[in-house]
Amino acid sequence: MDQVKQQIIALLKENIRNIPDFPQPGIQFKDITPLLQNPDTLELTSRVLARPFRKKNIDYVVGLESRGFLFGTNLAQDLHAGFIPIRKPGKLPAETLSATYALEYGNDTVEIHKDAFSEGARVLVHDDLIATGGSAAAATELVEELGGKVVGYSFIIALETLRGTDLLAPGVPVKVLLSL
Repeated sequence: MDQVKQQIIALLKENIRNIPDFPQPGIQFKDITPLLQNPDTLELTSRVLARPFRKKNIDYVVGLESRGFLFGTNLAQDLHAGFIPIRKPGKLPAETLSATYALEYGNDTVEIHKDAFSEGARVLVHDDLIATGGSAAAATELVEELGGKVVGYSFIIALETLRGTDLLAPGVPVKVLLSL
């Protein structure tokens, strides 16, 4: 790994806080709030997330609620793409599709508007963190159900021991800034 990349990774790691036992005992929550508070790491993270997808003709970035919205909209702007939120049930005002998935501490459901994009759209799935991979896999299911094609996954953090990337679409590029 080159020196510049090592410096970037070190800077990002310094700005991620570990919160033990949140949202429940045994979970080690990775808090990106310090990364967001620092204008240099905020800008750097946005630039580094977009770099691998600049020439991939992305039509839409799908951001997962809620922390996937924080960089997902910047990522969409940087890639000259639209942004589509995937939200918890009951948060989207128009007709939706839903998918349920397993978390490390239970189950959850996400929804997307049925008219989010037209068939054949090239979609990048983004979230701040991938743990078990359930929410990203559910997002993939929703994109495919609408006739879109997931052409990439983007995460700031991957919790490697949980092997969440194993649930993602085979052969689709997965870009992770930090593996913890």
